[in-house]
Amino acid sequence: MSERLYYSDSFLTNFSARVADIRELSRTGGQSVWQVALDRTAFYPTSGGQPHDQGMIRATSRNGAALEIPVIAVEEDEQGGVWHQTLKPLLAGTEIQGEVDWARRFDHMQQHSGQHLLSAIFAREMQATTASFHLGEASSTIDLAVETLAHHSLERVERIANEVIGEDRAVTIWNVDRSEAEAMLAAGKLRKLPERGGTIRLVEIADCDLNACGGTHVRSTGQIGGLLIRSIERVRQSIRVEFVCGLRAVVAAHQDFSVLTRSAALLSMPRTEVPSGIERLVADAKSNAKELHKLREELATYHAIRLAVEDQIVDRLRLVRRTFAERDAEYVKLLASRLVASVPQTVALLVSAHQEPSLLVLARSGDLDFHAGNLLKEALVSLGLRGGGSPDLAQAHVPHLQTANLLEALAAMVIDRVHSSAVK
Repeated sequence: MSERLYYSDSFLTNFSARVADIRELSRTGGQSVWQVALDRTAFYPTSGGQPHDQGMIRATSRNGAALEIPVIAVEEDEQGGVWHQTLKPLLAGTEIQGEVDWARRFDHMQQHSGQHLLSAIFAREMQATTASFHLGEASSTIDLAVETLAHHSLERVERIANEVIGEDRAVTIWNVDRSEAEAMLAAGKLRKLPERGGTIRLVEIADCDLNACGGTHVRSTGQIGGLLIRSIERVRQSIRVEFVCGLRAVVAAHQDFSVLTRSAALLSMPRTEVPSGIERLVADAKSNAKELHKLREELATYHAIRLAVEDQIVDRLRLVRRTFAERDAEYVKLLASRLVASVPQTVALLVSAHQEPSLLVLARSGDLDFHAGNLLKEALVSLGLRGGGSPDLAQAHVPHLQTANLLEALAAMVIDRVHSSAVK
């Protein structure tokens, strides 16, 4: 079992140790991935919602060469052993110097300590307990066991959290046995307690929160550096709150400001008027969409009349075949529907070649007696394609190169069905 140095000092980044064990994790394309166990380590393994540390292991080879081996991941096994993932092996017994990536470690400390603070305030102010926590690469989340959260409540929680950060309250860590921790939980002093037995590590934010946790934390709330709630969303039976702390909050605020500034420039208005400007654009877009839909319907009606005039009835059937390179699929379906709805003894074989594959539509007027969907399926079988629809209208996606032959085959089948029906 490795001595876990980060338990006693989260700010420790350099340490000496000895390789206790090594094992090959995997081999891909000639490249092996190794796991190294040390007798003592300051590298934090992925645990409790907090990601692993990264850093460097330095050692001297048998021939005296200096080795620098990046630590790319750290994991904890079921027996509690800590394994450092590397791309180079080290012999058991090798003396090493470890160096933790401080920027990554401190960022995780800020986010994790910020989570403790945020969860405590949600529990105190809104009786909303935290069910789970995830520390991501760009932001972190907590899932709260509540049905809803009002926007003004979020603002109040965020304000209180930043007030506590500004007060620079002490964050202290100590260990107690299980029975003592259970007594604290029963007395309402401890927020929650893990199921495992043995010694319990407690993290306390002065006059705010006491919680069992094995993660790395700051020494005072001022080191959290600020907290910003980014968003909320409904997730199953919980509300997920996204937040950032420290430098992440600064980066997020800068990105938001840049987006707002660029949006204001595009809209030619002050930043403060961007929301109302977007509301007007959305309203105009909805109005324009309705007008466009109306115009498309009118155009399809006039277009259908023109097609009916261009193609006369021959042997009790008006067969309209057209391929449209510039018309989208929705318009072609609308056109086919309008054509057969307004003109008797009509079959529409229309193709939208606007995109690959083309959309082929087969529609018939109500006075003709054949099933459009079944007929189209029958024609598609020989080409290895699929499609179908109702008795009145069917459709299929067809590669451009096959549409001409399919149209010819369908036209012949339609003529045959219509004439056969007439004979009966």
